[in-house]
Amino acid sequence: MIAIIKTGGKQYLVERGDKIKVEKIEGKEGDKIIFGEVLFLGGKEVKIGNPLVKGAVVEGKILKQGKAKKVWGIKHKPKKRYKVKFGHRQNFTEVEIVKI
Repeated sequence: MIAIIKTGGKQYLVERGDKIKVEKIEGKEGDKIIFGEVLFLGGKEVKIGNPLVKGAVVEGKILKQGKAKKVWGIKHKPKKRYKVKFGHRQNFTEVEIVKI
């Protein structure tokens, strides 16, 4: 069975046993998390939400909290002698899908 869930402003296609990296979710490693915003359920029967499938939940387990690799950016204003280089590391949560 597959499902499409929505979390952190993004949509993810998941199956049981998948490991996905999502935007940071509060919780410790090993905690159980429930995704209530299910947009699609597929298997023997297909259920499409309008916009959400009623009564459908996807359960996951937090494997890791971390930060992604650093991404560099530059601000620049021409002819003004202004240039700033900055870096950013986005927080993420790695989740394993346990049950759909």
